[in-house]
Amino acid sequence: MSATAAFTAERISVRYQTRSGVIDALRDIDLRIEEGEFVALLGPSGCGKSTLLKVAAGLISPTEGRASIGGKQLDRPGRDVGVAFQKPNLLPWKTVLSNVMLPAQTLRLPKAPALTRARDLLELVGLAAFADNYPSELSGGMQQRVGLARMLLHDPELLLMDEPFAALDAMTRESLTLELQRIWLAQRKSVLFITHSIPEAVFLADRVVVMSARPGRIIDDFAVPLDRPRTADTMASAAFVDACRYLRGHFQ
Repeated sequence: MSATAAFTAERISVRYQTRSGVIDALRDIDLRIEEGEFVALLGPSGCGKSTLLKVAAGLISPTEGRASIGGKQLDRPGRDVGVAFQKPNLLPWKTVLSNVMLPAQTLRLPKAPALTRARDLLELVGLAAFADNYPSELSGGMQQRVGLARMLLHDPELLLMDEPFAALDAMTRESLTLELQRIWLAQRKSVLFITHSIPEAVFLADRVVVMSARPGRIIDDFAVPLDRPRTADTMASAAFVDACRYLRGHFQ
């Protein structure tokens, strides 16, 4: 364990004021993600998973507590973070390469090195041959891979992923789960990955953090007992099945 974590939440609580009253979204969240660690966040709908991700992204400030990245307190969105949502939200009038290059424009990165990195990332996600295609010419899974490449362009320290495969069919989702592990093993970024899928969490993560129903609290922090790299056969192993059964017990 390093002295400085990639992300730290200390006694985080978030409350929203609505027309019908105050809503407690999160309560007393303590979470630490080490450098290069893949952490999956698992919990029922409405438990505050996305709220915690928004805190980590600097998009909202906690009502109580402190969030930090690399030891620096979060008070606004920064270039240390890359975010992927359920839909890749690609610009339809731009090519695949131009979509990957979007962070270079918003963050004012030097164009030549960014272009080289964009092409390298398209190679990494298996889409180098589609650099000049438009999003409408790609499948849903391919579009999501473009989104992953775009997220990595500015070389962020922390990746925040909010159910990035939720809108995909089961076979594509499983394929991209394997693909994401391959990309993560190559890049070794710190990841906070939100999912409703227990098998997806177990397959991808070093740790699975389980949240309660709202107000969201951490009720378990489970170290996944599986070696890497994990393969499709891993999903049939006794250790994988036992881990899924254990985590499922929190929701029965």
